[in-house]
Amino acid sequence: MEKTLKPMSGYLTLVICLILFVAAVYFFISGVDQNIMFVIIAMLCFLISCFFLKGLMIIQPNHSRVLNFFGKYVGTVKDNGLFFINPLYSSQKMSLRSENLQGQTLKVNDKMGNPIEIAVVMVWKVGDTYKAAFDVERYSDFVRMQSEAAVRHLAMSFPYDNLEDDHAPITLREGGDKINAILEQELTDRLSKAGIIIQEARISHLAYASEIAGAMLQRQQATAIVAARTKIVEGAVGMVDLALKKLSEENIVELDDERKAAMVSNLMVVLCGEKAATPILNAGTLYN
Repeated sequence: MEKTLKPMSGYLTLVICLILFVAAVYFFISGVDQNIMFVIIAMLCFLISCFFLKGLMIIQPNHSRVLNFFGKYVGTVKDNGLFFINPLYSSQKMSLRSENLQGQTLKVNDKMGNPIEIAVVMVWKVGDTYKAAFDVERYSDFVRMQSEAAVRHLAMSFPYDNLEDDHAPITLREGGDKINAILEQELTDRLSKAGIIIQEARISHLAYASEIAGAMLQRQQATAIVAARTKIVEGAVGMVDLALKKLSEENIVELDDERKAAMVSNLMVVLCGEKAATPILNAGTLYN
């Protein structure tokens, strides 16, 4: 469990170290030709100065130091500035700044078994220095490996789109914020044991694998064409129905069933055709 320490300021210790160093120089110079005791005092002042200097540490903004005393966790210093700690403590530097991780593009199978390419970008930082320092071997490598595992699990849990699974509530391509929220939760669950906080996670790359990309593109185009044709036919049928009703209500012309069928056929050709219709003037009748 992380424990935050508030060490004493190191400025007073720095002044004492400078005084001891100056005294060591003075006694050494004075004792070289006069008294061996001055040399011994100079050596003691120098050693004490070096011992105190070892306890001084500078912590930059958004950094910390994890302190140990002969293998026992003492605490973590998160304040910034110059501090003095027990010189026998060993310290480990640890950054508390937010870091970006651009994951490599992975080739995995989605829920329907289609090979896809997926990559994510995430923003993370160390939240618990004790877990990051002692519960995992190297927390940066742990973040990278577990993020890849989370992306693979996400890709296998949902289909790429709803072409094969019409009833899929969420797809990777159209999931948007829901997929990103699921990804963030997956990463949080996996990385919490290392004391890592996930600030943001987004899918940065998503596509079918190259071996099936062409076939899937043709399938998507065909689906789009069918959907567009369906809308065109629905609109054309409505327009034909409206035209027949108007002709009948306003008594513009009386049409029997055969003439209605011919009119419907001509209107459907005009309305549903891809090219502009060429008008033909009929000088006779339908029966001659």
